[in-house]
Amino acid sequence: MTDAPLNGHALLDFNSPLSDAKAFDLIASLHLGEGQRVVDYGCGWAELLLRAVGQQPGVAGLGVDSDEHAITRGLANVEARGLTSRVALECADVTTWQAEPADVAISIGASHAWGGTKGTLEAMHARVRPGGTLLLGDGFWERPPGARSVEIFGEDGFVPLPDLVDLAMSCGYRLLSLTTATLDEWDGFESRWCAARERWLLDNPDHPQADEVRAVVDDHRDGWLKGYRGEFGFAYLTLARP
Repeated sequence: MTDAPLNGHALLDFNSPLSDAKAFDLIASLHLGEGQRVVDYGCGWAELLLRAVGQQPGVAGLGVDSDEHAITRGLANVEARGLTSRVALECADVTTWQAEPADVAISIGASHAWGGTKGTLEAMHARVRPGGTLLLGDGFWERPPGARSVEIFGEDGFVPLPDLVDLAMSCGYRLLSLTTATLDEWDGFESRWCAARERWLLDNPDHPQADEVRAVVDDHRDGWLKGYRGEFGFAYLTLARP
């Protein structure tokens, strides 16, 4: 595919099921203060990081992601919002990227990079200073998954919400705040994901890869509506690192 992947997330504000209101609440849960540094591992185009820095004067932000197109989009937003003196974004592997332990670390939807939730929690523990905070966004099972959900996400790796919290506690954190994506947030996220590609198809009906893009959208929509909708949840945990 040529242009289609570049437009695949064009209609999304965040690359996770997250509303503007909940994003504001998540940022508030971090209790950011002047002089603090926020590092976002797997930042995508860094929308949440930019909002966090933009809401609190004197806070600096660093973001890293391996998606070059996402970083390019994020850098354009950094400049457009006048945050070039306080936010830096890099295209790199989050697992090997080096930075000093942060006052606040963010890892949302990036657990695959460390082989799962436990690996992410352990990696972030070393990347947050003692007394600092981690904002973790990760999947969990709202209810036992059906066959299609297992096909998409696998049998291992995700657990019910209470077990996710217990896992965080066992990795050396204390829970400060917990919220989960609503069904409306999920539907909005999935609809926009599909709509970006559907609009590309409307504009490029005779493109040589139109059939390929259409098949991707149809498969994704079926997996969402006939599989994990209402089964697979997404949680945002604000965690203290004692």
